[in-house]
Amino acid sequence: MYKMMTPGPTMVAENVRMARSLQVGNPDLDLDFFDFYKETCELYSELLHTKNESLILSGEGILGLEAAIVSLTESGDRVLVLDNGVFGKGFADFVDMYGGKSVLYSTDYKRAIDVAQLRSYLEQDSDFKYATVVHCDTPSGMLNDVSQICPLLKEFGIMTVVDSVSGMFGNPINVDHDQIDILCGGSQKAISAPIGLTLITISEDAKQAMEQRKTKIPAFYSNLMIFKDYYEKKWFPYSMPISDIYGLRQALENLKADPDHLERHHEIAKATREAIVRAGLSLYAENGYSDTVTVFSVPGSVKAQDILTIMKKEHNIMLAGSFDVMAGTVIRIGHMGENCTKENMIETLDALEKTLEELGVTLKEKLEFLM
Repeated sequence: MYKMMTPGPTMVAENVRMARSLQVGNPDLDLDFFDFYKETCELYSELLHTKNESLILSGEGILGLEAAIVSLTESGDRVLVLDNGVFGKGFADFVDMYGGKSVLYSTDYKRAIDVAQLRSYLEQDSDFKYATVVHCDTPSGMLNDVSQICPLLKEFGIMTVVDSVSGMFGNPINVDHDQIDILCGGSQKAISAPIGLTLITISEDAKQAMEQRKTKIPAFYSNLMIFKDYYEKKWFPYSMPISDIYGLRQALENLKADPDHLERHHEIAKATREAIVRAGLSLYAENGYSDTVTVFSVPGSVKAQDILTIMKKEHNIMLAGSFDVMAGTVIRIGHMGENCTKENMIETLDALEKTLEELGVTLKEKLEFLM
Protein backbone atom coordinates (compact mmCIF):
# COMPACT_ATOMS: atom_id res chain seq x y z
CA MET A 1 0.00 0.00 0.00
CA TYR A 2 1.30 3.45 -0.88
CA LYS A 3 1.81 6.19 1.70
CA MET A 4 -0.88 8.89 1.50
CA MET A 5 0.76 12.28 2.04
CA THR A 6 -2.30 14.02 0.67
CA PRO A 7 -4.38 16.80 2.27
CA GLY A 8 -6.93 14.20 3.28
CA PRO A 9 -7.83 11.44 3.42
CA THR A 10 -4.97 10.61 5.76
CA MET A 11 -3.44 7.41 6.98
CA VAL A 12 -5.24 5.73 9.88
CA ALA A 13 -3.73 4.46 13.12
CA GLU A 14 -3.85 0.73 13.79
CA ASN A 15 -5.93 1.15 16.95
CA VAL A 16 -8.53 3.07 14.94
CA ARG A 17 -8.76 0.27 12.39
CA MET A 18 -9.08 -2.29 15.17
CA ALA A 19 -11.85 -0.28 16.83
CA ARG A 20 -13.82 -0.41 13.59
CA SER A 21 -13.50 -4.20 13.55
CA LEU A 22 -15.18 -4.76 16.93
CA GLN A 23 -18.37 -6.77 17.07
CA VAL A 24 -21.33 -4.39 17.23
CA GLY A 25 -24.93 -4.43 18.36
CA ASN A 26 -28.02 -2.79 16.92
CA PRO A 27 -27.50 1.02 17.00
CA ASP A 28 -31.25 1.65 16.69
CA LEU A 29 -32.18 -0.37 19.76
CA ASP A 30 -29.10 -0.72 21.97
CA LEU A 31 -29.48 1.84 24.76
CA ASP A 32 -25.77 1.62 25.57
CA PHE A 33 -24.97 2.89 22.09
CA PHE A 34 -26.99 6.06 22.70
CA ASP A 35 -24.68 6.74 25.64
CA PHE A 36 -21.61 5.92 23.54
CA TYR A 37 -22.74 8.24 20.73
CA LYS A 38 -23.52 11.09 23.12
CA GLU A 39 -20.21 10.70 24.99
CA THR A 40 -18.31 10.68 21.68
CA CYS A 41 -20.05 13.91 20.64
CA GLU A 42 -19.19 15.43 24.02
CA LEU A 43 -15.54 14.43 23.62
CA TYR A 44 -15.48 16.16 20.24
CA SER A 45 -16.97 19.31 21.83
CA GLU A 46 -14.39 19.14 24.61
CA LEU A 47 -11.49 18.95 22.15
CA LEU A 48 -12.86 21.99 20.31
CA HIS A 49 -13.32 23.95 23.56
CA THR A 50 -17.07 24.40 23.32
CA LYS A 51 -20.17 23.86 25.39
CA ASN A 52 -22.21 23.71 22.18
CA GLU A 53 -23.89 20.46 21.24
CA SER A 54 -22.09 18.34 18.67
CA LEU A 55 -23.54 15.75 16.31
CA ILE A 56 -22.03 12.96 14.23
CA LEU A 57 -23.73 12.56 10.84
CA SER A 58 -23.43 9.62 8.49
CA GLY A 59 -21.84 11.11 5.40
CA GLU A 60 -18.57 12.63 4.17
CA GLY A 61 -17.68 16.13 5.38
CA ILE A 62 -19.56 17.97 2.64
CA LEU A 63 -22.79 16.68 4.22
CA GLY A 64 -22.16 19.01 7.16
CA LEU A 65 -21.66 22.02 4.91
CA GLU A 66 -24.91 21.38 3.07
CA ALA A 67 -26.78 20.53 6.28
CA ALA A 68 -25.75 23.82 7.87
CA ILE A 69 -26.92 25.79 4.84
CA VAL A 70 -30.24 24.03 4.29
CA SER A 71 -31.06 24.17 8.01
CA LEU A 72 -30.43 27.91 8.30
CA THR A 73 -31.50 29.27 4.92
CA GLU A 74 -34.96 30.47 3.99
CA SER A 75 -36.08 32.02 0.73
CA GLY A 76 -34.66 35.51 0.29
CA ASP A 77 -32.15 35.33 3.17
CA ARG A 78 -29.04 37.34 2.35
CA VAL A 79 -25.91 35.32 3.12
CA LEU A 80 -22.37 36.68 3.04
CA VAL A 81 -19.99 34.22 1.38
CA LEU A 82 -16.35 34.94 2.19
CA ASP A 83 -14.53 33.97 -0.97
CA ASN A 84 -10.76 33.72 -1.00
CA GLY A 85 -10.58 30.16 -2.25
CA VAL A 86 -12.35 27.48 -4.26
CA PHE A 87 -14.23 26.03 -1.29
CA GLY A 88 -15.08 29.49 0.02
CA LYS A 89 -16.76 30.43 -3.24
CA GLY A 90 -18.45 27.03 -3.39
CA PHE A 91 -20.69 27.87 -0.44
CA ALA A 92 -22.63 30.22 -2.74
CA ASP A 93 -23.97 27.23 -4.69
CA PHE A 94 -25.53 25.74 -1.56
CA VAL A 95 -27.01 29.09 -0.48
CA ASP A 96 -28.60 29.72 -3.88
CA MET A 97 -29.78 26.11 -4.17
CA TYR A 98 -31.92 26.52 -1.06
CA GLY A 99 -33.40 29.89 -1.95
CA GLY A 100 -30.97 32.25 -0.26
CA LYS A 101 -29.28 35.21 -1.90
CA SER A 102 -25.53 34.72 -1.73
CA VAL A 103 -23.39 37.84 -1.69
CA LEU A 104 -19.74 37.14 -2.50
CA TYR A 105 -17.02 38.98 -0.64
CA SER A 106 -14.18 38.05 -3.00
CA THR A 107 -10.53 38.68 -2.29
CA ASP A 108 -7.11 37.49 -3.47
CA TYR A 109 -6.86 33.68 -3.49
CA LYS A 110 -3.20 33.92 -2.46
CA ARG A 111 -3.87 35.90 0.70
CA ALA A 112 -5.84 35.33 3.90
CA ILE A 113 -8.90 37.47 4.50
CA ASP A 114 -7.87 40.88 5.84
CA VAL A 115 -9.97 41.52 8.95
CA ALA A 116 -9.62 45.33 8.78
CA GLN A 117 -10.84 45.35 5.18
CA LEU A 118 -13.73 43.06 6.08
CA ARG A 119 -14.72 45.47 8.87
CA SER A 120 -14.78 48.34 6.39
CA TYR A 121 -17.05 46.31 4.13
CA LEU A 122 -19.42 45.41 6.97
CA GLU A 123 -19.68 49.04 8.02
CA GLN A 124 -21.24 49.66 4.62
CA ASP A 125 -23.38 46.50 4.42
CA SER A 126 -24.05 44.07 7.27
CA ASP A 127 -27.61 42.99 6.49
CA PHE A 128 -26.89 39.28 6.44
CA LYS A 129 -28.52 36.39 8.31
CA TYR A 130 -25.23 34.52 8.46
CA ALA A 131 -21.85 34.30 6.78
CA THR A 132 -19.86 31.33 5.53
CA VAL A 133 -16.15 31.09 6.32
CA VAL A 134 -13.57 28.51 5.28
CA HIS A 135 -10.95 27.96 7.97
CA CYS A 136 -8.51 26.06 5.73
CA ASP A 137 -9.23 26.21 2.00
CA THR A 138 -7.50 22.96 1.05
CA PRO A 139 -7.03 23.52 -2.72
CA SER A 140 -4.61 26.37 -1.96
CA GLY A 141 -3.64 25.61 1.65
CA MET A 142 -5.02 29.01 2.66
CA LEU A 143 -5.75 29.52 6.37
CA ASN A 144 -8.19 32.21 7.49
CA ASP A 145 -8.08 33.52 11.06
CA VAL A 146 -11.51 32.54 12.35
CA SER A 147 -10.55 33.76 15.83
CA GLN A 148 -10.71 37.29 14.40
CA ILE A 149 -13.22 36.91 11.58
CA CYS A 150 -16.07 35.23 13.46
CA PRO A 151 -16.16 37.63 16.44
CA LEU A 152 -16.15 40.52 13.97
CA LEU A 153 -19.15 39.10 12.14
CA LYS A 154 -20.91 38.46 15.46
CA GLU A 155 -20.27 42.09 16.38
CA PHE A 156 -22.48 43.00 13.41
CA GLY A 157 -25.15 40.47 14.41
CA ILE A 158 -24.17 37.94 11.74
CA MET A 159 -24.09 34.22 12.54
CA THR A 160 -21.28 32.09 11.11
CA VAL A 161 -20.97 28.72 9.40
CA VAL A 162 -17.33 27.63 9.42
CA ASP A 163 -15.83 24.89 7.27
CA SER A 164 -12.90 23.53 9.27
CA VAL A 165 -12.90 20.06 7.73
CA SER A 166 -9.22 20.45 6.81
CA GLY A 167 -8.29 22.90 9.55
CA MET A 168 -9.33 21.54 12.92
CA PHE A 169 -6.85 19.59 15.03
CA GLY A 170 -4.00 20.76 12.82
CA ASN A 171 -4.56 24.47 13.41
CA PRO A 172 -5.82 26.02 16.68
CA ILE A 173 -9.56 26.52 16.95
CA ASN A 174 -11.66 27.41 19.98
CA VAL A 175 -15.36 27.40 19.11
CA ASP A 176 -16.63 29.34 22.12
CA HIS A 177 -13.85 31.93 22.14
CA ASP A 178 -14.16 32.36 18.37
CA GLN A 179 -17.96 32.69 18.64
CA ILE A 180 -18.62 30.16 15.88
CA ASP A 181 -22.28 29.22 15.43
CA ILE A 182 -21.93 26.12 13.26
CA LEU A 183 -18.58 24.40 12.86
CA CYS A 184 -18.25 21.64 10.27
CA GLY A 185 -15.62 18.92 10.42
CA GLY A 186 -14.90 15.57 8.80
CA SER A 187 -13.47 12.28 9.97
CA GLN A 188 -10.80 11.80 7.30
CA LYS A 189 -8.54 14.80 7.77
CA ALA A 190 -6.49 15.60 10.90
CA ILE A 191 -8.78 13.42 13.02
CA SER A 192 -7.35 10.52 10.99
CA ALA A 193 -10.36 8.25 10.94
CA PRO A 194 -11.68 6.71 7.71
CA ILE A 195 -13.87 8.68 5.31
CA GLY A 196 -17.58 8.73 5.96
CA LEU A 197 -18.50 10.90 8.96
CA THR A 198 -19.41 14.56 9.34
CA LEU A 199 -18.99 16.23 12.73
CA ILE A 200 -20.84 19.43 13.50
CA THR A 201 -21.20 21.78 16.48
CA ILE A 202 -24.30 23.96 16.82
CA SER A 203 -24.66 27.09 18.97
CA GLU A 204 -27.83 28.12 20.77
CA ASP A 205 -28.18 31.09 18.39
CA ALA A 206 -28.11 28.72 15.41
CA LYS A 207 -30.64 26.38 17.03
CA GLN A 208 -32.93 29.30 17.76
CA ALA A 209 -32.68 30.47 14.14
CA MET A 210 -33.66 26.99 12.92
CA GLU A 211 -36.55 26.70 15.36
CA GLN A 212 -37.92 30.14 14.46
CA ARG A 213 -37.99 29.53 10.70
CA LYS A 214 -41.18 30.58 8.92
CA THR A 215 -40.90 27.62 6.58
CA LYS A 216 -39.99 23.98 7.08
CA ILE A 217 -36.45 22.85 6.38
CA PRO A 218 -36.68 21.39 2.84
CA ALA A 219 -34.69 18.24 3.60
CA PHE A 220 -34.60 15.20 5.83
CA TYR A 221 -31.13 13.65 5.79
CA SER A 222 -29.41 17.03 5.87
CA ASN A 223 -31.87 18.59 8.34
CA LEU A 224 -30.02 19.24 11.60
CA MET A 225 -33.25 19.59 13.56
CA ILE A 226 -34.14 15.91 13.09
CA PHE A 227 -31.63 15.13 15.84
CA LYS A 228 -33.44 17.32 18.36
CA ASP A 229 -33.87 15.47 21.67
CA TYR A 230 -32.51 12.25 20.14
CA TYR A 231 -30.95 11.21 23.46
CA GLU A 232 -34.04 11.85 25.57
CA LYS A 233 -36.20 10.01 23.02
CA LYS A 234 -33.61 7.26 22.51
CA TRP A 235 -34.26 7.56 18.79
CA PHE A 236 -31.94 8.24 15.87
CA PRO A 237 -33.43 9.59 12.63
CA TYR A 238 -31.60 6.87 10.70
CA SER A 239 -29.42 3.87 11.52
CA MET A 240 -26.07 5.16 12.69
CA PRO A 241 -22.85 3.68 11.22
CA ILE A 242 -21.78 2.15 14.49
CA SER A 243 -18.44 0.70 13.34
CA ASP A 244 -17.38 4.03 11.86
CA ILE A 245 -18.29 5.75 15.12
CA TYR A 246 -16.25 3.22 17.12
CA GLY A 247 -13.27 4.13 14.94
CA LEU A 248 -13.94 7.84 15.30
CA ARG A 249 -14.09 7.53 19.08
CA GLN A 250 -10.66 5.92 19.15
CA ALA A 251 -9.25 8.62 16.84
CA LEU A 252 -10.61 11.33 19.15
CA GLU A 253 -9.14 9.52 22.16
CA ASN A 254 -5.81 9.49 20.32
CA LEU A 255 -6.03 13.26 19.90
CA LYS A 256 -6.86 13.76 23.57
CA ALA A 257 -3.84 11.66 24.55
CA ASP A 258 -1.57 13.79 22.35
CA PRO A 259 -1.65 17.30 23.86
CA ASP A 260 1.25 18.46 21.69
CA HIS A 261 -0.45 17.70 18.37
CA LEU A 262 -1.01 21.36 17.45
CA GLU A 263 2.60 22.30 18.21
CA ARG A 264 3.82 19.33 16.16
CA HIS A 265 1.66 20.32 13.20
CA HIS A 266 2.98 23.88 13.38
CA GLU A 267 6.64 22.92 13.56
CA ILE A 268 6.40 20.33 10.79
CA ALA A 269 4.48 22.69 8.51
CA LYS A 270 7.01 25.48 9.12
CA ALA A 271 9.96 23.18 8.41
CA THR A 272 8.29 21.89 5.23
CA ARG A 273 7.69 25.40 3.88
CA GLU A 274 11.25 26.43 4.70
CA ALA A 275 12.63 23.40 2.85
CA ILE A 276 10.51 24.21 -0.21
CA VAL A 277 11.70 27.83 -0.27
CA ARG A 278 15.39 27.01 0.35
CA ALA A 279 15.28 24.64 -2.61
CA GLY A 280 14.13 27.48 -4.86
CA LEU A 281 10.52 26.36 -5.27
CA SER A 282 7.66 28.85 -4.83
CA LEU A 283 4.88 28.56 -2.29
CA TYR A 284 1.50 29.24 -3.88
CA ALA A 285 0.18 31.48 -1.10
CA GLU A 286 1.72 34.76 0.00
CA ASN A 287 0.47 34.48 3.59
CA GLY A 288 -2.11 32.54 5.60
CA TYR A 289 -0.26 29.23 5.55
CA SER A 290 -2.15 26.28 7.04
CA ASP A 291 -0.34 23.84 9.30
CA THR A 292 -2.13 20.93 7.62
CA VAL A 293 -1.06 21.31 3.97
CA THR A 294 1.80 22.89 2.02
CA VAL A 295 1.12 24.00 -1.56
CA PHE A 296 3.86 24.92 -4.02
CA SER A 297 3.79 25.97 -7.67
CA VAL A 298 4.84 23.46 -10.31
CA PRO A 299 8.30 24.60 -11.54
CA GLY A 300 9.16 25.52 -15.11
CA SER A 301 7.73 23.39 -17.93
CA VAL A 302 7.18 20.36 -15.70
CA LYS A 303 3.67 18.90 -15.62
CA ALA A 304 1.98 18.41 -12.26
CA GLN A 305 0.76 14.97 -13.27
CA ASP A 306 4.31 13.83 -14.05
CA ILE A 307 5.38 14.72 -10.50
CA LEU A 308 2.41 12.88 -9.01
CA THR A 309 2.93 9.81 -11.20
CA ILE A 310 6.64 9.41 -10.43
CA MET A 311 6.12 10.00 -6.70
CA LYS A 312 3.55 7.20 -6.56
CA LYS A 313 5.05 4.70 -9.01
CA GLU A 314 8.71 5.03 -8.07
CA HIS A 315 8.56 6.15 -4.43
CA ASN A 316 5.22 4.74 -3.30
CA ILE A 317 4.08 8.13 -1.98
CA MET A 318 0.87 9.83 -3.05
CA LEU A 319 0.77 13.63 -3.21
CA ALA A 320 -2.08 15.68 -4.66
CA GLY A 321 -2.57 18.21 -7.41
CA SER A 322 -5.39 20.74 -7.19
CA PHE A 323 -8.43 21.78 -9.20
CA ASP A 324 -10.49 24.69 -10.49
CA VAL A 325 -8.28 27.77 -11.03
CA MET A 326 -5.25 25.90 -9.65
CA ALA A 327 -5.63 22.76 -11.76
CA GLY A 328 -2.26 21.62 -13.08
CA THR A 329 -0.35 24.50 -11.52
CA VAL A 330 0.37 23.36 -7.95
CA ILE A 331 1.30 20.31 -5.88
CA ARG A 332 -0.13 19.74 -2.41
CA ILE A 333 1.64 17.93 0.42
CA GLY A 334 -0.56 16.90 3.33
CA HIS A 335 0.95 16.86 6.82
CA MET A 336 -2.04 16.38 9.07
CA GLY A 337 -3.07 13.83 11.65
CA GLU A 338 -1.30 10.48 11.26
CA ASN A 339 0.67 11.92 8.30
CA CYS A 340 2.21 14.61 10.48
CA THR A 341 5.52 13.11 11.60
CA LYS A 342 9.12 14.12 11.06
CA GLU A 343 9.91 10.70 9.57
CA ASN A 344 7.12 10.97 7.00
CA MET A 345 8.23 14.43 5.89
CA ILE A 346 11.90 13.44 5.58
CA GLU A 347 10.89 10.52 3.36
CA THR A 348 8.44 12.64 1.33
CA LEU A 349 10.82 15.52 0.64
CA ASP A 350 13.65 13.14 -0.23
CA ALA A 351 11.40 11.42 -2.77
CA LEU A 352 10.21 14.76 -4.13
CA GLU A 353 13.80 15.90 -4.64
CA LYS A 354 14.60 12.74 -6.60
CA THR A 355 11.41 13.13 -8.63
CA LEU A 356 12.17 16.73 -9.60
CA GLU A 357 15.75 15.84 -10.53
CA GLU A 358 14.43 13.06 -12.76
CA LEU A 359 12.22 15.63 -14.48
CA GLY A 360 15.16 17.96 -15.08
CA VAL A 361 14.48 20.51 -12.36
CA THR A 362 17.61 22.05 -10.82
CA LEU A 363 17.13 22.94 -7.18
CA LYS A 364 19.08 25.65 -5.33
CA GLU A 365 19.56 23.35 -2.34
CA LYS A 366 18.58 19.87 -1.30
CA LEU A 367 14.99 19.44 -0.19
CA GLU A 368 16.22 18.86 3.33
CA PHE A 369 13.82 18.73 6.25
CA LEU A 370 15.45 20.58 9.16
CA MET A 371 13.62 20.31 12.46
